Amino acid sequence: MEGLILINQEFHKGKRKDLATHLLDRSLVILFAGKAPKRTGDQNYTFTPNRNFYYLTGVDKEKSVLVMVKYDNCLEEVLLIEKPNRRKESRIGQMMDLDQARELTGIPTIRYVDEMENCISELLNNRGTLVERDFGHVYFDFEAGAFDDPLDEAKIYVKTVQGRFPYLQVQNIHHQLCNLRVLKEPAEIEKIKRAIAITDEGIKNMMRRVQPGVMEYELEAGFDYALKVRGVRNPAFPSIVASGANATVLHYEDNNQMVDEDELVLVDVGAEYEYYCADISRTFPSSGRFTPRQRTLYGIVLKAQEETIKAMKPGQELEQLLDVTEAAMAEECQRIGLIKSADELSRYFFHGVSHYLGLDTHDVGARNVKLAPGMVLTVEPGLYIPEENIGIRIEDDVLITDHGHEVLSQGIIKTAEDIERFMQQST
Repeated sequence: MEGLILINQEFHKGKRKDLATHLLDRSLVILFAGKAPKRTGDQNYTFTPNRNFYYLTGVDKEKSVLVMVKYDNCLEEVLLIEKPNRRKESRIGQMMDLDQARELTGIPTIRYVDEMENCISELLNNRGTLVERDFGHVYFDFEAGAFDDPLDEAKIYVKTVQGRFPYLQVQNIHHQLCNLRVLKEPAEIEKIKRAIAITDEGIKNMMRRVQPGVMEYELEAGFDYALKVRGVRNPAFPSIVASGANATVLHYEDNNQMVDEDELVLVDVGAEYEYYCADISRTFPSSGRFTPRQRTLYGIVLKAQEETIKAMKPGQELEQLLDVTEAAMAEECQRIGLIKSADELSRYFFHGVSHYLGLDTHDVGARNVKLAPGMVLTVEPGLYIPEENIGIRIEDDVLITDHGHEVLSQGIIKTAEDIERFMQQST
């Protein structure tokens, strides 16, 4: 795209330099790109790189490893990649070679991953001089998970390191990496904007196709088509296309029911553009026009979202955004008699209103912080009324700026009037 700010090797070099400031001296970092998990038989799932690894390298090839050494406040970097071989290339295509890896990352020392153990030993022993350097710490990227989650490469390899180099104290670099990712660079924001623009086309495709009798998965197919013809292979997350009562289920993903007349269709969708995500929710009427009741409830959700977005500026406590949403929602719901008191709101609105957005849809970052320029967050209030078979959610993606905010998804239609106008023009 003309004018697009690129994420290049200088970006990744800068992020590695930033990370190095958080490392203790005389330490090393070992980070893994990951491997594609097995699906069944001889099939694997499509590989996607560990996002922290990708953030530091720009490499999206499985089995790659980044090793960083900080010794006497000097930084040394080694990237290890899978060694190309003709047999594998005949099945999957050309593999990345040493020169390509060097050009992509700006890391001068590139080696093959089957040399990893020798490489680490050489780094610890001053490259084979037998003069052992006095290292004290080794960092891995340990992400918290459930107790019974499968062990990832870092949690497996740490046992090898502890067995061979017991004097090294193991440290977790995960939180420092996450903190680096919270504030987005201009190039990252451009990627998110592109993901949003493609998502917009997908939502329009669904609005054009919706009518009583259509299946939810047909609408989902329309969204997927809009992505694929624009070069996007995968959505950012499994699409939610929920009609009628299905829209009252927060994470409904079956997408297998027929859309009935005069129902609302809630879609929660996003494109992933070069690993950066969009996350947008819209709700529209299956018959092209909102009923009076639907329009009233839709207006409540839209007003709550607008009030929340207004509060988004540097210095605002992130966790207090939900208070703004709930206050606006409760006032309007009491006005129309849906609830009698504010403490009843949780019957119809029962989730958070905002999360970070970036390389992950639910991107990394602390919650107990104040908003700061460079943060990108979603704003997604909703109302879910099972007794009326109505679920409504409106979600936009917002950048915090020096003096306030910018709604990155401002161009995606969302007022009831604009939605009806678009749908009538599309019939």
